[in-house]
Amino acid sequence: MVEERMGDCWSHTKDQFDNLEKHTQWGIEFVEKYTKFVKERSEIETNYAKQIRNLSKKYQPKKNSREEEESKFTFCRAFLTTLNELNDYAGQHEVISENLTSQIITELSRYLQELKSERKAHFHDGRKAQQHVESSWKQLESCKRRFERDCKEADRAQQYFERMDADINVTKADVEKRSSLKARQQAQMRHQMAADSKSDYSSYLQKFNQEQNDHYYTIIPNIFQKLQDMEEKRIERLGVCMKTFADVDRQVLPIVGKCLDGMTKSADSIEPKTDSQQVVESYKSGFEPPGEVEFEDYSQAMKRTASETSLSNTKEAKERPAGKSKGKLWPFIKNKNKGSGPEDFSHLPPEQRRKKLQGKIDELNKDIQKEMDQRDALTKMKDVYVKNPQMGDPASVDPRLSEIGQNIEKLQFELQKFEGWLAEVEERMPSKSDTHRRSGIFETQNNTTVSNNCAQDRERPLSSPDGSYTEEQNSETQVKVSTHPVPTTSTPEFDDEFDDEETLPTIGTCKALYPFEGHNEGTIAVTEGELLYVIEEDKGDGWTRVRRNEDEEGYVPSSYVEVFLETNAKGAMTYI
Repeated sequence: MVEERMGDCWSHTKDQFDNLEKHTQWGIEFVEKYTKFVKERSEIETNYAKQIRNLSKKYQPKKNSREEEESKFTFCRAFLTTLNELNDYAGQHEVISENLTSQIITELSRYLQELKSERKAHFHDGRKAQQHVESSWKQLESCKRRFERDCKEADRAQQYFERMDADINVTKADVEKRSSLKARQQAQMRHQMAADSKSDYSSYLQKFNQEQNDHYYTIIPNIFQKLQDMEEKRIERLGVCMKTFADVDRQVLPIVGKCLDGMTKSADSIEPKTDSQQVVESYKSGFEPPGEVEFEDYSQAMKRTASETSLSNTKEAKERPAGKSKGKLWPFIKNKNKGSGPEDFSHLPPEQRRKKLQGKIDELNKDIQKEMDQRDALTKMKDVYVKNPQMGDPASVDPRLSEIGQNIEKLQFELQKFEGWLAEVEERMPSKSDTHRRSGIFETQNNTTVSNNCAQDRERPLSSPDGSYTEEQNSETQVKVSTHPVPTTSTPEFDDEFDDEETLPTIGTCKALYPFEGHNEGTIAVTEGELLYVIEEDKGDGWTRVRRNEDEEGYVPSSYVEVFLETNAKGAMTYI
């Protein structure tokens, strides 16, 4: 019974150790799983931050002239601010990744090693204690069996002696007496051995009971308590890490909020009216609007020959085949010859030309100031070398000073050239009083000199800064005042109108207000102030057909000439 009860206790203890071993191993695996989870989260944050940075970098404005143009608009500046804030936002996700790695992953990895070592030590102590009590039990059993054997041997010896002693009588020989004495001595020796075994058994039993009591009430409970403490510490460490996991995000929220506030503030800073005004300022041509349309009295009989009236010319134009009028669509033909234009920006409208020239002057002034600063610095360096020859040779600075002096002279020459062009543009730009005075003069010319096709001019698109014409600018640019319009650089197909056409009669004269180079086919070059004959009015396309002599004729921009029609010809002076 005792053996069975002890076996059950040992089996139960062993089962408990097995259960605890499985549970603690599962706890370690859970810590490893959580560490892997945090590591993957950290990698996600790193990759997300990298993608956000690449996105911000991808849409950053390129380093070119277009960047300066875009920086004028509030919505472009707001988008740039958003990109910068987004870059800072990505930085906070990198901070999250770094904190997760340093505060959780690294700490858990180190703790896992400690946890495995501690668990291994506790279970080693438990197995050792279990083996010790089992060994003590085996020794106790051995003492018990020896005591039992000695007792049985002593009992048999006693019985043998008693039997020998009862069979002896007086008539027996001395030999028999000696055998009886020997049996008694043997019985006494066996009794002594049994007594010794009993003493050993009793002593070891007492020792085993003490060890067993220590095993079940002290050693094993202590080991179980250490395992319990280890498990609680593991769970507590997991809780701390989970809290840190949330705190890492919470710590960057204020900065993330500032990034988002910056994006919101930049969006609130967008000013549509300011941006639209920037467009107006950038593309206004400075052309003077047309004068008032005068009343034409059709109640009077108008006897004009077909060769003398522009009305007949208009009818003839309407009766021409469709193929002959395709050149009239030139404002909508895409310009394929765009370029940087001449150095003086004469290809631009007056207002745009003035801005370009002013910008060039400012740029030259900056370059001159930069060169002068370098010259001053080198001059001071030369003075130091003169006073302290050991620091350097003063003559070594002279070549650079000479080079800088030449650069300043070149820049000043360029500056004077552009200032002259700017003064010329500003001199030609009219004031409001000039416009009103010019209108008064037109009204006193006996109704013979009027704006050429004013009605059509209201619908004619004005020049864009690059020399082409666009309809979108018409509503803005027709209210701006200037005296230097720009011809289109697109190629009008005027050559079709010269095919199979008889020589047209003159219907008036015109004076060139500005020089026109006339590079395109079908046009004619004129100089400022040149007098020409008008052979065809502007039919709404912005071009007037003129003749210099019998062999030279072609089209010129209507806004470049002042037209004087003959008294019997219908027309108007073009001055936009």
